[in-house]
Amino acid sequence: MDLKNYTLYSSGLKGAEAVFGENAEKAGINEVVYSFEGHKLTRERNVVILGKEQLERGDISMELASRMLNRTYYETEKIRKVLQTIFHMVNSGHQVFVVGAIQEDGSVKGGTGWSVELAKMFNRPLHVFDQPQKKWFTWKNGWREDSPRIEYETFVGSGTRYLSDAGREAIERLFLDSFSSR
Repeated sequence: MDLKNYTLYSSGLKGAEAVFGENAEKAGINEVVYSFEGHKLTRERNVVILGKEQLERGDISMELASRMLNRTYYETEKIRKVLQTIFHMVNSGHQVFVVGAIQEDGSVKGGTGWSVELAKMFNRPLHVFDQPQKKWFTWKNGWREDSPRIEYETFVGSGTRYLSDAGREAIERLFLDSFSSR
């Protein structure tokens, strides 16, 4: 398998997404960073700036997002653009990897949770590294502990800006386990 055929999609922000990007670059995997005008990025490889029309393709009701994530999002332009950008990431990648915290209600904390909910809606293979538990979980009509591998040529790397050492190590191990024998 040629790793040059693989592509990581993220939004290039600090924390988990930057570390996903660093590991993709190290492995020789393509990286596409979706963003919008005025958004501050940590990673700037292959940035695709989404224009107004492109962003609108990923538009969702802020009320729907609030309900699905069991939290309140006030209708601000920046939050809307972030959620629209996440739509493009998840729509582009077949498999979704997220680093964050699974909450009691099964949702994932913060804006990261939107990539999880979209992956569920789009029926994507979905994996979350729960930083507090220091374990990977895979969604199969509920969270199940797992040791996932990158199995598709297009995948999403998303997650918290507040990456722990365990989260960093989980991303590095994911790449090693997925590609060391290829």
